[in-house]
Amino acid sequence: MSNELVRLWERFSPDRRRVIYYLDYVDNNGKRVRKSLHHGNKRKAERQAAQLKAKLLQTGYKDITPMKLSTLLTDYLERTSSQIEPSTAASAAYRMQDFIAANGDLLADQITFTHCERFQQYCIARGLSPASVNSHIKMVRRIFSLAVRRGQLEANPFDGMQFIKVPQRAVRLLNENEINRLLRMSTPQILWKTRILIAKTAALRRGEILNLTANDIDYDKSRIIVQPKADSKTTWRWVVKDKERRILPMVQPVANLLARIQADLPDDQPYLLLTPERYQRVMYLKKTGRLIDRVAKCPDNNFRRNWLVLCKKAGVEKATFHDLRATCITEWLEQGVMPHEVQRLAGHSSVETTMRYYVGIRDTMIDKARQASLSALGQEFVTVLSHQPKNDKNGDENPVLSALQTLVNAGVIKIGATGLEPATS
Repeated sequence: MSNELVRLWERFSPDRRRVIYYLDYVDNNGKRVRKSLHHGNKRKAERQAAQLKAKLLQTGYKDITPMKLSTLLTDYLERTSSQIEPSTAASAAYRMQDFIAANGDLLADQITFTHCERFQQYCIARGLSPASVNSHIKMVRRIFSLAVRRGQLEANPFDGMQFIKVPQRAVRLLNENEINRLLRMSTPQILWKTRILIAKTAALRRGEILNLTANDIDYDKSRIIVQPKADSKTTWRWVVKDKERRILPMVQPVANLLARIQADLPDDQPYLLLTPERYQRVMYLKKTGRLIDRVAKCPDNNFRRNWLVLCKKAGVEKATFHDLRATCITEWLEQGVMPHEVQRLAGHSSVETTMRYYVGIRDTMIDKARQASLSALGQEFVTVLSHQPKNDKNGDENPVLSALQTLVNAGVIKIGATGLEPATS
C-alpha cells in the first residue's frame, strides 16, 4: 500500500467492458479496507476519495503505514491546515526540509536521537544564531510529537534534546527625551506620530497598529479594540496574534490624531494608519491573488526602513519599534497596574512572558530599590555607624564599616529614625 492516506485505484469489471474505481485505505482500527465504488466516473471517484480522507482525519485516523519524512511533512500540513496560519505552515515546511537536508529523506520511524543531534549541528554549521537553532528544533519536534499522538510513531526522537542556552536580551526602554525627539522628527508625518503614540500608550504591536480600522476605535469610551478582520470588499483577512481580541486604553492625544486622520481619508478606506496609496496597492494585490500572509501582517512595506530613518534623525540609537511596546508595559507596572492585568492588556499567554521579555529596568526603579535597601539596614547599623569603626584582628579598620562611615561623613547618606537614608530624603 502507498503512503497516501486514501489511495484511489482502478480495475476492469469481470466482463472487461468498463473500469471500476476502488478506495484503498486503513480504517481507525488499523484494518486494511479495499472498497469498490461500483462506477467508472473518475471525477466522482476523486471526490469520494477526498470525502473519505476528510472523514478519517476528523475521526482521529491513525496511520500505521511507514512513511518518509517528506510524507510526514505533507501529512502534518494537511491535518493542520485549518488550525495554523499560513506563515506557521511555511515555517514548519522550511525547518522540516532542513531536517531532511541534514539526514536524508529517511523513514520517520527510523529517526533516532543521533539524527536530531546531527540536525542541531547542521543548523549551527549554517551560521544560525542559537535562538534560531532552538526555533528549528522546536518546530520539527512539534511535527514528531503530533505524529506520536496520532499513533504514526511510537516515540519522539527529540525527547531529551537540550536547547542551546541563549542569554536573555536586555529590554530596551525609551526614555522621555527619546520619545519627544521621535515625535518632533515625525511632526510632518502624522501617521508616524500616531503610530508611535499608540505603541507608547497602548502597547500595540506593529501589525496591530497597521491593521486598525475605523470600526476598532471607540471615541466615546476612549478605547482601541484589537480584533481580527474578515476578507471583504474593503478589508483583507488578518488575525490577532494568539487569536485573542483585546481592548486597550486610548489617551486623548491619540484620539485627536486618529480623528484628524479619519477625516482626511477617502470614504472607501477603512484602514486608519496606511496611506491611501499603500492601501490601494494592498487591495490590488488582494484582488489579483498575490497578497501573501507576510504582507497582510505588515501592510506597510517600508515600515522598518522608515523607522530606522526616523530614529537616525532623532538621534535614538539601537531602538526597535517593538521597544515602544515594552516601554508602555513597563510604565503600566510602574504606575501600579497589576501584573495579571498587564498580561491581559498585552495579550500574553502568561505573566511570565510579560515579566521576562517586556519589563525593563529604569534608573528610577534602581533608585527606589537602593533607597529600600538603605532603609532595610535597620537600627543595628545605625548603632554601629554612630561609633568609630573598631579594628579587626590584624589591627586594620573594618573596610565595610569604614566605607559606610565615609559616606555618612560625606553627606551622601544619613542616619534616620528607620536606619540609613539618602541624604536628600
